[in-house]
Amino acid sequence: MTVEAGKPFETMKKTTRLKELINAPEILVMYPAHDALSARIAERAGAKAVTVGGFAASGVLLGQPDSSQLTATELAKFYEGICASVDIPVFVDADTGFGGVTNVIRTVKDFERAGVAGLFIEDQRFPKRCGHTAGKDIIPSEEMVPKLRAALDSRTDEDFVIMGRTDALAVLGIDDAIARAKLFLETGCDVVFVEAPETTEQMRRICEEVHGPVLANMVEFGRSPLLDSGQLQELGFAVAVWPVASVFVVSRALEVLYRTLQETGSTTSLYDQMVDFEEYMEIVGLSELRDREARYERG
Repeated sequence: MTVEAGKPFETMKKTTRLKELINAPEILVMYPAHDALSARIAERAGAKAVTVGGFAASGVLLGQPDSSQLTATELAKFYEGICASVDIPVFVDADTGFGGVTNVIRTVKDFERAGVAGLFIEDQRFPKRCGHTAGKDIIPSEEMVPKLRAALDSRTDEDFVIMGRTDALAVLGIDDAIARAKLFLETGCDVVFVEAPETTEQMRRICEEVHGPVLANMVEFGRSPLLDSGQLQELGFAVAVWPVASVFVVSRALEVLYRTLQETGSTTSLYDQMVDFEEYMEIVGLSELRDREARYERG
């Protein structure tokens, strides 16, 4: 059993747990979540950690694309509710840090207070675009490194995970992207992320040349080859995420639901695709809530 100062794994700080999972020999698969309910379902399914991206958050909160419309304050509140719903680490998207060094400092402090176990900051120019769309632009390394230093210095928990993301591959090419990832590690980042490599060979090269934990971002229908976790571990990745999968699946399921209701006036044909009432109540923890209420009423 993994321990921290004599404590069992289950009682570790979520930040420490996440850092250990990132640095473990086995690749860490962080399940996608887009709200508190999906995070609870992921935890029940066996997830060791979940990740929540700006792509999903923009869709859930605004019904809009991932285009820098959400503020840091809105995201901190959103993340707080997700973190409170689960006992596993939650790793989140901090976009560009929402400004310069001063904004990054506030963002890290607010997200840390919200209960997240770690976050990433990217080097796109504001307003950013989804990493798998065209037209991205990036800031110079001379602007990005101070932001990462500020993020690292402003965390109150040294185990709070800071990841540096670069979108340089689409703008400057693979050599510059790898150089930035190396620089981010030298700056002190716990893990790095080169967005949207377009071939397996590019992915292999990133892992071979970047001597530190690297995250693989698996976006369905995106620019990168969609590999499974075993293949990603073989390439050398330490962490893998499928950050948009939950909103893609839920969006299709809701389309089917609303179309069926419009066409048939009923949902009975979809029963086999639903959890039932009792299953849902178990997911959201009604029995635990009632047990807790009973203990207090007796005591």
